[in-house]
Amino acid sequence: MANWVGCLVLGSDGGCLVSAPAELSGLLCRGGAVQQRKRALVAASAVAAAAAECVRAAKKQRQLPLPSLDALPDECLFEILRRVPAGRGRGASACVSHRWLALLGSIRASELAQAAAAAADTPALPDLNEEFVMEEEDETPAVPCVERVLEGKEGTDVRLAAMAVVAGSRGGLEKLAVRGSHPTRGVTDQGLSAVARGSPNLSSLALWDVPLVTDAGLAEVAAGCPSLERLDISRCPLITDKGLVAVAQGCPNLVSLTIEACSSGVGNEGLRAIGRCCTKLQAVNIKNCANVGDQGISSLVCSATASLAKIRLQGLNITDASLAVIGYYGKAVTDLTLTRLATVGERGFWVMANAAGLQNLRCMSVTSCPGITDLALSSIAKFCPSLKQLYLRKCGHVSDAGLTAFTESAKVFENLQLEECNRVTLVGILSFLRNCSQKFRALSLVKCMGIKDICSAPAQLPLCRSLRFLTIKDCPGFTDASLAVVGMICPQLEQVDLSGLGEVTDSGLLPLIQSSEAGLIKVDLSGCKNITDAAVSSLVKAHGKSLKKVNLEGCSKITDVSLFTISESCTELAELDLSNCMVSDYGVAILASARHLKLRVLSLSGCSNVTQKSVPYLGNLGQSLEGLSLQFCNMIGNHNVASLEKKLWWCDILA
Repeated sequence: MANWVGCLVLGSDGGCLVSAPAELSGLLCRGGAVQQRKRALVAASAVAAAAAECVRAAKKQRQLPLPSLDALPDECLFEILRRVPAGRGRGASACVSHRWLALLGSIRASELAQAAAAAADTPALPDLNEEFVMEEEDETPAVPCVERVLEGKEGTDVRLAAMAVVAGSRGGLEKLAVRGSHPTRGVTDQGLSAVARGSPNLSSLALWDVPLVTDAGLAEVAAGCPSLERLDISRCPLITDKGLVAVAQGCPNLVSLTIEACSSGVGNEGLRAIGRCCTKLQAVNIKNCANVGDQGISSLVCSATASLAKIRLQGLNITDASLAVIGYYGKAVTDLTLTRLATVGERGFWVMANAAGLQNLRCMSVTSCPGITDLALSSIAKFCPSLKQLYLRKCGHVSDAGLTAFTESAKVFENLQLEECNRVTLVGILSFLRNCSQKFRALSLVKCMGIKDICSAPAQLPLCRSLRFLTIKDCPGFTDASLAVVGMICPQLEQVDLSGLGEVTDSGLLPLIQSSEAGLIKVDLSGCKNITDAAVSSLVKAHGKSLKKVNLEGCSKITDVSLFTISESCTELAELDLSNCMVSDYGVAILASARHLKLRVLSLSGCSNVTQKSVPYLGNLGQSLEGLSLQFCNMIGNHNVASLEKKLWWCDILA
């Protein structure tokens, strides 16, 4: 074999293999051999190319083109999809492609009904497969799709269209809330259009932080959802008066309207249209819209005078004129909230009250309005005979004189809440309690710097037997002497919140505990760092049969002694907060051993003396336990928490 040299020679007949002995190879010239090798390589390439071409031709011939619906124009595909049966058929079709989903989303509910009616009139041959599918669907009845919420990055047109298509076979969405939008593929008019076409029975729509939705999308909703009753638009900069006009014309049954921080385009014209067309409007909430002025608010209130019951205005450029209109035309208003109205003065509140139109006003809240003064407060009490609840926050011009004049006229008043009203003192509160109506039930004083101990108590202390709920919170000047006075004049208290009163000690709390005749139900002493076991023991011994909730968070002097008394005396206690207290494993064991104690919520957050030894006792707290907080209990350990979660599988454990 070594003496033979093989070479491939291409001839006119296609080529042949010729073998020659080595002796004959020398007869061939060197140039001829090189040329023959080149010809051989070219021939091999040509043969390979020809073979590949033959293979491609054969595959192409075998793979005949298949018919596809995607080759049809949108008009034809629309007519086909319009006739797809409701239920699984439409849902499966929506999953084919974005194009199919978009076309399905563009079909109105009325067009689907027409197609279904036409199909019902057309006789069809029985299809066994179809009958089987229908029977399978009937076995598991579908739950009506009523409400959907999209939050944050979930807010996209694709999700909206998919929800609209699936819900369309069940009557469509009734409530939709879009709270946020995807940063790059956010909700636009196209997504709202799909909802409007597929959900003609939509009654509630909320759009929060949806910057790409414009008046066109809102107009689609107005045209396709005539049953819309509640509209909430917040921080949508591209929505203007034009969109509100469309809603007013297309949704005459609107009963609630909320517009917040749409300062670029929403103004008086949109509100005038709402008032003119939506005669059933019951609640309006306008916040932080710089272009809304007296004309818009006045027109809205005048037009809806027969139905408008709730008005909330915040951060608007309105004047005394708007309040005058509310006072005259607000004959149906029961709830009025006014916040940060810097350009409304004392005259506005005085005229609003003296107009004598707010005869049905029951609840009023005023925050950061410089126009609310003692004179205004007196007029409100005099000309609003149905007023039951008043909340004043950051009203620096209200003093003791205003409270005294108010309580003399308010005959059915029940609830007073004061927050950061620093000109009100304990003298004014005592005068208020002396003259308050027999229906007065709740008093709340929060962060009122004027509430502090008085040098000498009045000669005749008032007795307010009607007061049931008392909150004195974060008033640093309120100490034991004041608390003892409150305890003497309010013997029927049921709920007491003294959170944040760091200066109160057992000496002030004990008189209140002892004078309470009705039986305390809820007591909040969080942040009262000077309260000890003696006061807590007295509390649970005197009111253990009525106590349902006790909050001792941050009471650093509370130890296992209090838990021992609680386990012996409390029979109705459901919630106990011991966060950051000095309780230990022994106290937890005592609680677990009390069989008559049926706690639902227990918090041991930040209790550094509670260790892993408490885990077996916590596991025996019983089936009633629904919530357990072990946050910042570093001595327990994650593996012990895991075992506790397995044992108390029904309980929500925070660790």
